Amino acid sequence: MSKGKILLTGAAGYIGSHTWVELCQAGYDVVGVDNFYNSERDVIGRIGKILGKPVTLEEADCSDFGSFSKVFEKHPDIVGAVHFAAYKAVGESIEKPLDYYKNNITSLLNLITLMKDKSLRANIVFSSSCTVYGQPDKEHLPIAEDAPLKRSLSPYGKSKQMAEEILSDSVIAYPELKVCALRYFNPIGAHPSALIGELPRGVPQNLVPFVTQTAAGIRDHLNVFGDDYNTPDGSCIRDYIYVVDLAKAHVKAIDKLVGETEVHPVDQTDEPTYVDAAKTGRWYIYNLGTGRGLSVLELVKGFMKATGVNLPYQIAPRRQGDIEQVWADPKKAEKELGWKADTPIEEVLRSAWNWQKTL
Repeated sequence: MSKGKILLTGAAGYIGSHTWVELCQAGYDVVGVDNFYNSERDVIGRIGKILGKPVTLEEADCSDFGSFSKVFEKHPDIVGAVHFAAYKAVGESIEKPLDYYKNNITSLLNLITLMKDKSLRANIVFSSSCTVYGQPDKEHLPIAEDAPLKRSLSPYGKSKQMAEEILSDSVIAYPELKVCALRYFNPIGAHPSALIGELPRGVPQNLVPFVTQTAAGIRDHLNVFGDDYNTPDGSCIRDYIYVVDLAKAHVKAIDKLVGETEVHPVDQTDEPTYVDAAKTGRWYIYNLGTGRGLSVLELVKGFMKATGVNLPYQIAPRRQGDIEQVWADPKKAEKELGWKADTPIEEVLRSAWNWQKTL
């Protein structure tokens, strides 16, 4: 028996495709939405192959209200949505800020409007990012959800900050709306089947695809940007989380929202403010990470050890906009969602390499 129909935007993307699999395996019916701006059509067939059955895809642009609204007209029984659809390259966002603001914010506004107006239940899991924290002060490491949000270093990060503010304001205004904002750290790896994984177009923006392409001989060498940071080996530190573990967190978040039936309207005797969203009982924020920081050099050496493949790399100058070190405090997600990222890093890196070898 189905647990309900879930709308999945950006469904053919890296995290979206893995979440599609996990939602279906958890008993949900999934309606995928994608316009294939930054994804490949054959991913849909690969998802179906993993699941052993055809999947439902609606081709639509979430930033086009007319196009997106037709999905809701066709599927009026949606009980929740997981919203991935967004432009996501930090460097590109600096070059094309208006494109990022227009697409990322408009698609979210359309989703909120359609969920509250056309759906029976308005449950939204939002794909946020650790970029909302900016460069954290060392006394706030590991980062917990109540750490201060500093000015983001890119329009991409700012669009995530804006989106969270829009969602929290909407939760205050609309009692039918419930939201989980999931702040990811650094997703890596691929599905164990090696049928889906990260597939960047052109030069990879993220570390692990560049690592695997270098190992495969597609790139001459890997640049490690900076070895003079204030870290044990001088390279930047990040929290690398297995994409399958990350996908499972979205299932836990949907379970939480769909399973809660009580509505908590805001007490209108108080003047609502941004911080009041948490008091509604319908606004949740969770960090999704391992709780362990790993440096770039540690990951590079870990990849060679896990795969037995030599990886030519060299030290390059620091890259503008890079945060020195950040990793998550994921205890809240473990306590409230019953979720934990515990796949060994060696296994994660091998999954990325196995995926690369299929390309």
